[in-house]
Amino acid sequence: MSSVKGMDLPLHRPDDADARAALFVPTVGIKDEVLQTVRKGAAIVGFGNHDRTLTIYYESNRFSEPALAKWEQKARKCYERLAENLPTTNKMISKPENFEQVGYINSKGITIRRMEVLHRWLAYSDAMDSAPGAEAVAFAPPPPPKKIVAE
Repeated sequence: MSSVKGMDLPLHRPDDADARAALFVPTVGIKDEVLQTVRKGAAIVGFGNHDRTLTIYYESNRFSEPALAKWEQKARKCYERLAENLPTTNKMISKPENFEQVGYINSKGITIRRMEVLHRWLAYSDAMDSAPGAEAVAFAPPPPPKKIVAE
């Protein structure tokens, strides 16, 4: 049985600007070795595979970067790695029993459908101060590239 709980699970890597990925949190019964890999307080994004597994990317801010202090900043970093298929060690294939879906993310923002489950994860991780303030988090567009002017 899947722990996605009836949500529409994306089944492929987001391939255009508006494509979305799923947001996950670990289930209560997650295997300890998986939890140690992902680490407490991590943001987790991914998609379902046709073999009934999940491909997930995660970010726990292991090196305490100030730009990744908030949970939604970590989620955005994961989404960018996933969408661009960037090389990372913060990636795994997992059984769906280890994670439950709480919402969606795309290049424009985050939609959280199960805030109470996200809060449970962040409270367990002693990271409630990083929790998003609303169920919808809009991302500011990236700044335009700077022009290089030859003198």
